[in-house]
Amino acid sequence: MLMPDLWYFVFLAPGILLAMWAQWRVHAAYSWASGIGSGARATGAETAAAILRAEGIADVGIEPVEGQLSDHYDPQSKVLRLSEGVYGSESLAALGIAAHEAGHALQDAHRYPLMALRGALVPMASLGSGMSWFVILAGTLMLAAHLALGKIVLLAGIGLFSLTVLFQLVNLPVEFDASRRARIALLQNGLVSREEDAVVAKVLDAAALTYVAATLTSILTLLYYLWRSGLLGNGGRDE
Repeated sequence: MLMPDLWYFVFLAPGILLAMWAQWRVHAAYSWASGIGSGARATGAETAAAILRAEGIADVGIEPVEGQLSDHYDPQSKVLRLSEGVYGSESLAALGIAAHEAGHALQDAHRYPLMALRGALVPMASLGSGMSWFVILAGTLMLAAHLALGKIVLLAGIGLFSLTVLFQLVNLPVEFDASRRARIALLQNGLVSREEDAVVAKVLDAAALTYVAATLTSILTLLYYLWRSGLLGNGGRDE
């Protein structure tokens, strides 16, 4: 049966280990850079506003949001939301994160193709993430009951999960590009020095690693489903 088992954890082990390391890197880099003030003495909100202003973007709002590292850009509402620890902080960690989110606003304003594709994939990926496991389970149970539609339902579930994998694959370069734009904007607008840029880079690189881990985990999960279904190898039938 296509159910999480020991092989599931064998397949996902690299992704799980990378995710744990990435989380440690993020918290370590964020804590370290949070204790280093910026020479520009600009807050996260002021940094984002300066980047948007320099690019001639006047239709994006900036507002605080509750939570830690809950920062995000909402392309539908045209609002850049910064967490409490970033919005009013003058640390290099805050500047880096605020600039990264502003980078997403720049992508949106300049019609970065992958940004638009990611937005189009969000509803499909949400459906795939929420429904795939139930459909896969239903297909597995139907196969166990020797029902003819079992294989079709199982493949439909795997197809739904593939939408999540596709989203992660598109999201990865979007996040890397936002960080690239962030560092360029910080330097060009005199918000950080070359020495401070190295600190910002450590924070953004650590955050990027979490997206790499999420992408790897989704790919490994898909490979597990394909293997267990018999579409990739024998699915452990020689056990």
